[in-house]
Amino acid sequence: MRTSPAAFIVGAAILIIVVWDAFESIILPRRVTRRFRLTRLFYKTTWKVWNFASDLIPSRKVRESAMGVFGPISLLILVAVWAVGLVLSFGLMQYGAGSAINLNVTGMSQGFWTDIYLSGTTFFTLGLGDVLPRSGVARALVMVEAGLGFGFLAAVIGYLPFIYGSFSKREVNISLLDSRAGTPPTAGELLRRHSYPHGQEALRELLKEWEFWCAELMESHLSYPVLAFFRSQHDNQSWIASLTAILDACALIIVGIEGACEKQAQLTFAIARHAVVDLSQVFNTSPQDLLADRLPVAELQHIRDVLAKHGLKLHDEAGANEHLAELRHMYEPYIYALATYLNQSLPPWIPRKKGKDNWQTTAWGRASGFVESQPTVAVDDHF
Repeated sequence: MRTSPAAFIVGAAILIIVVWDAFESIILPRRVTRRFRLTRLFYKTTWKVWNFASDLIPSRKVRESAMGVFGPISLLILVAVWAVGLVLSFGLMQYGAGSAINLNVTGMSQGFWTDIYLSGTTFFTLGLGDVLPRSGVARALVMVEAGLGFGFLAAVIGYLPFIYGSFSKREVNISLLDSRAGTPPTAGELLRRHSYPHGQEALRELLKEWEFWCAELMESHLSYPVLAFFRSQHDNQSWIASLTAILDACALIIVGIEGACEKQAQLTFAIARHAVVDLSQVFNTSPQDLLADRLPVAELQHIRDVLAKHGLKLHDEAGANEHLAELRHMYEPYIYALATYLNQSLPPWIPRKKGKDNWQTTAWGRASGFVESQPTVAVDDHF
């Protein structure tokens, strides 16, 4: 058959694009600022379709379950896209090199699809032997593809456990926040539950842990943005809500709570805000004004009253509200844009009503009759 330089060039171009994209996604431990990326195009397209289809589901629980499936299944689909791209690229190069192959099976004809078949059996190392290369270029392509197939498999084997390890590490602090800040976590509840004697020291340690958590979140999610699509075990928990609650709490402490850990709050606020802004750049979610104010004046006064009942005085002198508004403007538009893109909601500043934390509830209890199926007001076990 005649050679086709155009097909060979297209195949080589696809090979370079796929290999470089896989390298940036799996091996390169830093944020990629280049606009065009196969992985970015893949997630931008599939997430839009998945998000639209999930919104059509009337049941909230089923809808959240569908959202939770996207992260893991998208990884498998992405790996499949890379594999198909590599098989196609080598098939095109074999075709462009003149389909220099020998057929050991009667009834099989030479052509483009036979080159694709040779590429597929080589990439997945099947070793059937019914189609063999006969020229030097064809043999070289087979050797390169076989080696690339082994390397691709090794990279995927190492990539998936790391992704799940990072996800698990992220969720630990989110689960720990359940008993410390309520479900979903809120800044007002976090401060209220740390109003016991020496509670401010515990709060300082908590914010220090979240300072490290935010730094790890930024490093892992900038390098591997797919982690942002992984949802928490419980529908009423998320990394977006937890991060927002910590930022809210830090903002309140910075504005002024007598005896609170203001310096640690400033450090945690800085790295948390850094993470939010950088992640907004990764997902290209420009800051958006909130549709409704998360903290109206009346609710802020309610927070002051609740904290005052538990011995925490939130400064209310002239300029305190303006300072709090300035701090909120530094992160709320960014995290709201992220939450909107990821189809998640931001938590309130203080619980609308008392309810049970996740650790206090169980479906087994309701099914067994040990827990009432009707919603009940939770007993405050934190004081």
